[in-house]
Amino acid sequence: MRKVLFILSELLDDDVEWLANAGDRLRYPVGAELIPYGGQPDSVYFVLDGTFSVLASNGELVAELSSGEVIGEMSLVDPARTTASVRANEGASALRVSHVRLREKLDTDAAFAARFYRALSVFMSARMRQTTRRYGYGGLSQPGDAQVDEISEALLEKAHLASMRFERLLKRMAS
Repeated sequence: MRKVLFILSELLDDDVEWLANAGDRLRYPVGAELIPYGGQPDSVYFVLDGTFSVLASNGELVAELSSGEVIGEMSLVDPARTTASVRANEGASALRVSHVRLREKLDTDAAFAARFYRALSVFMSARMRQTTRRYGYGGLSQPGDAQVDEISEALLEKAHLASMRFERLLKRMAS
């Protein structure tokens, strides 16, 4: 499941529209560094096209992020320096929303803030579960095991709507 669906499933259509208006669609050349190792990102990125590589400090590939992934969300809530770098691959583009602009919205719109922070919590919780399974903590860790790929029924109910929101966002960013 695309990670952005975890976020968009908790937001309203108007929230997604605000994100689209508040952000900039940027295309990145191969090798462009979105987030440096040890840096302090100043934006949240929603991957639209292509892929981005997440690299450990030694340059080892940690993950490849593609359409629907979210980058820089941890730095929005925790200003600690990054423990990985993120670089663009072929055809990479993303919607960039600055932390400053996002924080202004969060500070002035309590309802949006509640939905957005809940969305981040759901997203980060899913990422933490995936990470603990990946590294073998907690028993079941084999891909394909029923419990590993399980998504909550509540999230599945919202996934269709979130998917439609993401498709509208992609279309809007394409024009």
